[in-house]
Amino acid sequence: MPDTNAHGDAVAQAQPGPGAASGTPPQPAASAEARTDERRFRAYTFAVLSLGLVAAFAVGSWQPFHWDSKLLWIGPVLAVAFLLAEQLGINVDVRSGISWTISFTEIPLVIGFFVAPFEVVLAAHLVAGIGTLLARKVAGRVLYNAGAFLLEITGAFAVAGLVKYAVGAGTGDKFPWVAALAGTLTAPLVSTLLALAAVRVLRRRMRVSTAVRLTARILVVGFVNASVGLSGYLVISNTPKAWPLVLAVFLGLTALYWAYSDLLREQRDMEALSDVSLMVARSGQLAAARPAGRADELVGGVDVREWATIAERIKDQLAAGRVVLRLRLEAKDPLRVVVAGDDLPPADPAADDPLLRLPGAHVRHFRITEANPDVRAALLDRGAQEALVVPLRSANQLLGVVEAHDRLSRWRGFGKYDVQLLGTMASHLATSLDNRRLLATLRHDAYHDPLTGHLNRLGFRQVAKEPLRDFATNAVVLRIDLDVFSTVSDALGYAWADRMVIAAARRIRDALGPDVPLARLEGASFAALLVGCPPEDAHHAAERLREGLSAPYPVDRLSVEANAMIGYATTTPEESGDVVDIEGLLQRADVAVRATKGGEEVRGYVPSMGQIFLRRFQMVTQFRQSLEDGQVSVHYQPKITLPNRQVAGVEALVRWVHPEFGRLGPDEFVPAIEAAGLIGVLTSFVLGEALKRCRKWLDEGLRISVAVNLSVRNLADEDFPNKVARALEHHGIPPELLTFELTESGVMSDPQKALPILRELHSLGIVLAVDDFGTGYSSLAYLRQLPVDQVKIDKSFVLGMGTDLGDLAVVRSIVELGHSLGLTVVAEGVEEDVARDQLEAMGCDVAQGYLISRPLPEDRLEAWLQARTARSPGRHSETVLTLLT
Repeated sequence: MPDTNAHGDAVAQAQPGPGAASGTPPQPAASAEARTDERRFRAYTFAVLSLGLVAAFAVGSWQPFHWDSKLLWIGPVLAVAFLLAEQLGINVDVRSGISWTISFTEIPLVIGFFVAPFEVVLAAHLVAGIGTLLARKVAGRVLYNAGAFLLEITGAFAVAGLVKYAVGAGTGDKFPWVAALAGTLTAPLVSTLLALAAVRVLRRRMRVSTAVRLTARILVVGFVNASVGLSGYLVISNTPKAWPLVLAVFLGLTALYWAYSDLLREQRDMEALSDVSLMVARSGQLAAARPAGRADELVGGVDVREWATIAERIKDQLAAGRVVLRLRLEAKDPLRVVVAGDDLPPADPAADDPLLRLPGAHVRHFRITEANPDVRAALLDRGAQEALVVPLRSANQLLGVVEAHDRLSRWRGFGKYDVQLLGTMASHLATSLDNRRLLATLRHDAYHDPLTGHLNRLGFRQVAKEPLRDFATNAVVLRIDLDVFSTVSDALGYAWADRMVIAAARRIRDALGPDVPLARLEGASFAALLVGCPPEDAHHAAERLREGLSAPYPVDRLSVEANAMIGYATTTPEESGDVVDIEGLLQRADVAVRATKGGEEVRGYVPSMGQIFLRRFQMVTQFRQSLEDGQVSVHYQPKITLPNRQVAGVEALVRWVHPEFGRLGPDEFVPAIEAAGLIGVLTSFVLGEALKRCRKWLDEGLRISVAVNLSVRNLADEDFPNKVARALEHHGIPPELLTFELTESGVMSDPQKALPILRELHSLGIVLAVDDFGTGYSSLAYLRQLPVDQVKIDKSFVLGMGTDLGDLAVVRSIVELGHSLGLTVVAEGVEEDVARDQLEAMGCDVAQGYLISRPLPEDRLEAWLQARTARSPGRHSETVLTLLT
């Protein structure tokens, strides 16, 4: 029977009726809109009841009534038969508030055509129907159902009478079987049409396809029931002793209906599970597409608008009065509540709410009549009599809780199918939330600097777009550089330099306020965007910021003197919001900060500062000549294995001493060379020098591998693997002694070109390593796609292990992750004995850093090997170098 409650805001009420289905619309909720619907439904009830009375009078006048004493017992027997047929009904929930009951009321109805006149059948059905309503305490729609009963029976007898005359059966009291069958099918059809009309009256939604499919099922089941009843009556009336056979057929039909209802339930559950999965996937795609820095409708990391639809679908499938999703992405976030259905009472759950601290991740079924006092109080606080509750958990934290309150069906509460379905849906939701949490972490890492927590260059570019559109003519980009970073790192190590950077970042944030976009670009260089700042005020703002940054920095027990240099660039009046380029402003500010000298630590960009680019141009044009003149050299930094401390290899690092500009760091000249398309020349030079050094070691009986850094532009050269193969063959170097190190973000900037080249290199036997692992925007997401053999933990994590438990946990996680994927794990930036010992305890394979050695030129490297290592025979007749303690 179609019990319609499209909004799920009240318990659907229904009554028995003839045919495969009967039903009524739902009780509307007590609201202004619901009261309007109630008035509409009262008018509809009056129309149905009036039409039923008129139809009953007309059919009673048309079909003669003949008294027979047998009617004294036939009438009560029919009423009991209608009652039993309804009590044996099988309820199938189609969706929230819409259910279909497979009843057997067609059987007594079709028999009634042969044993009783219209008035007796009508009275028996009215008594049975209204009596069932009252017994079930469903009295809110008695008048509507009385009118429906009248129309069902009068419609049935009217159609049967017309068919009787059509087949030429005369005017006798008995109906031929074809007329009885047609009349019986009319009753469920009338009931269904009335219920569908009620759906429209109450302005509830139901798809036309759903209504057609439901009506077709009702007619099919009604036909089967009527046929069984008709056949049974005809068999028993002619062969009374055949009643056991008829009973067996009836029981078989009942079992078939039960199986059919289970099949429909499984189909419906699969559709709902598919819908929820698609919604979850779509919400994940929307989250991934959201720009950096946006937090629309986000509370605790959860987008309410995305999850409200999911909650509504779960409520719809479970036919629940209310579904509550309590969600969060991080343990420190509060649980965000999303409600579908009845309003949740305003009281907040207590901290010790038993429904929010359930162990495990399986579904619990609570009933207020069976619950312990604590659970009963929690249910009362929610205004619920019954609840299904399932925690949503990741591997190590609670992500949320799903609660389904008070099933709408009048037949029963939540059953085993509901528990199974909610458990499966909850598993999908927990997986989605865990993936969303990982995605949020990856997105945060992609747009934020891991050391300071501020934006990185990419995040700064994303966040600055919208303010630049709004304040195109009053925007200032500041570039801030601390000039002590390299000095501190050389004197005290990178850990101390990082502390300086963190302290400086905190001062900048305090000076500019929480709403100013702030980024750490690299090293001790920062960028900030000031909007609504006139150009004439930019210099004063930069001066005030520089004064604050130049004060001494107390780092542990030291006080480090520092000096800050700031360059700034302002938008010009000719620029509009559509053409302002944050990269252009950053470049101008970079030129300005490089132009600062001596006491002039704050400079604004002017076009004449383009001389900076002239320097870069000179470096690019002079690079080839510098290679030939020997100004560019290769230094080597040793790597040792843990725990046996054997020299496993060296990393080749390029150095340039320019005759005019002096010693140039790789960070200064490599990007310029790469942008000029000369990175292939540089890579070939470093590779050749490294292979020569490796050949000398092989000639001495030493198997020491060499590692060379690759640029993303190297991976765009389709002939690069062939060049490497020729170089290996030329020097006679086994490919396993050559390692190429590459940054993952560089590879994934164009994976379609890079991955085939990497696979070809890997097939040659060359070792591939992911450099600076843990800082890339997609380290976990793409690691398995890369044909790599090693991961190198970024030195920022290794340097912070001794003071930051978070860094220690990251390093341990990377070691475990690398080993789980069968990779060798190399740790960079090992500067202290305690860090080496911690890495060794974690199972890290290889260590590299100042504790072992700084990068050394070739002659000093040989001296270091002679002084710091001991030689011993290896397994394959080669000599092994072991670091002296």
